[in-house]
Amino acid sequence: MADLESLRLKVRQLLHFSAPTDALAVYYAFYHDDKRTRLHVHEGRDGRPDGFVAICQTGQRLFAPTVVLRTPDARVAVTLLREALVPHRPYYIVTTPDLREPVTEVMEIERPEVNHIYQLDLFRMPFSINILVEAEMGPRDLPRFIIRSQGEVAAEAGISWASPHFAELFVRTAPDARRRGWGQAVLLACTTWVVRSGRQPLYVVNRGNKASIALAESVGFVDTGAREFAGEGVCRGS
Repeated sequence: MADLESLRLKVRQLLHFSAPTDALAVYYAFYHDDKRTRLHVHEGRDGRPDGFVAICQTGQRLFAPTVVLRTPDARVAVTLLREALVPHRPYYIVTTPDLREPVTEVMEIERPEVNHIYQLDLFRMPFSINILVEAEMGPRDLPRFIIRSQGEVAAEAGISWASPHFAELFVRTAPDARRRGWGQAVLLACTTWVVRSGRQPLYVVNRGNKASIALAESVGFVDTGAREFAGEGVCRGS
C-alpha cells in the first residue's frame, strides 16, 4: 500500500486549495493528524486519480470516524466507500450534494443534512469589544472565546479545524443566554483571531437553522453558494 505522502500527491490535483468548497476536504486529506488519517485513492483507466476518501479519527466523534469523499463520478464514489468503510460501523460523512445517492447506497444515513458554507466579508465585519469575552486555549492549541454567567459557560465560539488557508468556526449559546448578543460577541472575537492569524474564516450551517444563519450574517459572513451533504450513519452490510 502506498504511503500517505504519495497518496496526498495524487489527491492534490483533485482539490482547489484556495476554494471554500474544498477547504474541509483539503484539511482532512492534508493537514489532519497523519496517525489518524487514512486515504483511499481511485484511479481511472488512464492511471489518473478520479476520486478519494479520507477516513479520519477526530476528538469530536470518538466512535464515528469522519469520512470525506470527493469524486465527480457516482460509480467511483460507491467503489471507494465499499473499499474504505467497514460494514456495520458508524461514520460521519461529508461530501458534495450530488453524491447523496451513491452515499445512501453504501450507508444508512440517520440524520442527513445539507449545509451552507459561509465565508467572511471583511467589509461587512463589525468592530467592537465586549469585555465579558474571555480567551482560553482549547484542544490542539487553538483558542476558544467564552462568556460565563454565574460560573457557567453561557456562550462559546471556537475553531473546529484549521489549515494554513482556512478555519471553520463554531458557536454555542446556552438557551437561557440567548437574545443578549453574547453569541455574536464570542463569534466576533473568534473571527477576529482567525483573520489576524492569516486564515480565512468559514462558517458552515444547516440550511434550516435560521438563527445560526442570522448570527453568522451579523458578524459579516456571506453565503458562498457552496453546499455540502453531511450526516451520521452506518455502513451497510455486504
